Amino acid sequence: MFRVLAERSRVPVVAHLDHGRSPEECIEAIELGFSSVMYDGSALPLAQNIENTRRVLEVARAVGVSVEAELGVVGYVGTSPSTGTDPEEARRFIAEAPVDALAISAGNTHLSTSDSVPVDLSVIRAVEAAVPTPLVLHGGSGIPRQQRRQLALETRVMKFNIGTELRQSFGSALRATLARDPELFDRNVILGSVIDPLAEATEGALHHLWR
Repeated sequence: MFRVLAERSRVPVVAHLDHGRSPEECIEAIELGFSSVMYDGSALPLAQNIENTRRVLEVARAVGVSVEAELGVVGYVGTSPSTGTDPEEARRFIAEAPVDALAISAGNTHLSTSDSVPVDLSVIRAVEAAVPTPLVLHGGSGIPRQQRRQLALETRVMKFNIGTELRQSFGSALRATLARDPELFDRNVILGSVIDPLAEATEGALHHLWR
């Protein structure tokens, strides 16, 4: 279904598996037709993270699927702390497991519901100096929009994950629809009502990067 929707898009998109928990899960996703996978071995020792990522890369390269990996731990608000990405570990990681994109930890945090968690630009610059790989920031919803714009224009950060930001828009629109008509029961109507608000939130986040 994802690939069919992707093929209908007017811009290039991928069907992406985010935070694959094991090489096997990523490989299964590739076999099922995902065109991009992210293996998250960030909680593992460096050598094991590299070894597992190489297993995913071997399968992905054979069929033209892109691979993202994570180095350094991006924590969750109120539950688990972050551990910043070490530039020298990044250098070794990319030398041994040359992924297409590397998610790093520079103060970004998952599940932040306000854009009040700026990242440490010095960490990003240090990783950039160590590896040539495009960088990714998970927990992008918490990064102030003005800093996201700066990073997009001035660094090699090529992707921000803003799932929390978009889920907030989804939830707000869904609650508003049900509040307007408590007797509404048709799931197609209910879910259809969130499409435009979600599209507007996505468009706004994208436009802010360049304006």
